[in-house]
Amino acid sequence: MKLLICCLLLSFSLPGFAKGDPKAGQNKALVCSACHGADGHSTNPLWPNLAGQYASYLVQQLHYYQSGEKRSSPIMSPLVTNLSQQDIEDLAEFYAQKLLPPSPPAKTPMPRAEQLYRQGDLDLHIPACITCHGPDGRGSEQAGFPMISHQQPEYIIQQLQAFKAGTRSTDPLKIMRTICEKLTPEDMQALAEYLSHLGASQK
Repeated sequence: MKLLICCLLLSFSLPGFAKGDPKAGQNKALVCSACHGADGHSTNPLWPNLAGQYASYLVQQLHYYQSGEKRSSPIMSPLVTNLSQQDIEDLAEFYAQKLLPPSPPAKTPMPRAEQLYRQGDLDLHIPACITCHGPDGRGSEQAGFPMISHQQPEYIIQQLQAFKAGTRSTDPLKIMRTICEKLTPEDMQALAEYLSHLGASQK
């Protein structure tokens, strides 16, 4: 219940930021494309898709990588060290305007992941993911909740593990860290696979 209240409190507006120039961002993203793809569609399961992600969220995460206070990476941290605020905003806007990567529908039902995402687990005091990230995994830019649908499964697992270990602390009020402490490796695997198909068109 406390976590649910925290999610609702964070749904109020967050401070805005200056909008970047996507055309300038395209030129600056040449280095980024080696890992994240020319259009923000990563071909490596350990690296996230950036296409369609909220610009404000991307700006925030790049700031975290620069400071190293709440999130660090042997790959990302050195690359963003010398980026200016304008560089960051341009890159964020470039990726935010790209189309989401296509996601095929799941081949088999995923009841445990469906339960965790839609209902949570009352016995384990795990709130439903839908509370913050919405029915289609698109989150809320206004509240600062990222889009997590259409994402690389291995990347999702990696981030859930980081929250659980406390090596990533970008979550306000420790929401994700508290949740991930209660998730088993099997839960993480199931959720990651579920999210990679969430929002896919059904045929």
